[in-house]
Amino acid sequence: MLRLNLILLLIAVVCAISTVTANHRARKLVTTIEREQARMQELDVEWGQLQLEQSTWASHARIESIARGKLQMRPPLPAQVVTIEAVVPGRARGRDVKAATP
Repeated sequence: MLRLNLILLLIAVVCAISTVTANHRARKLVTTIEREQARMQELDVEWGQLQLEQSTWASHARIESIARGKLQMRPPLPAQVVTIEAVVPGRARGRDVKAATP
């Protein structure tokens, strides 16, 4: 009978230690999840700021202002503009070219 009691006591101790270990791991994982969620929120805020910054740097008015001011650029005169038609294989001046079949 003493042997059975010792075995049951050993099983109870092992179960208690396993429960404590599982609870500790669960708490560590919850802490890690909360930390990662906070980091995700920080990255979302930073992403929004970067998108705003990109739209500011790429605005047409800003680019045109820099081109005129620093680079001394100006729009071309109508006489300086040359329009080139795109060449598409299988088409000649907007009409389909049909292959000759023997």
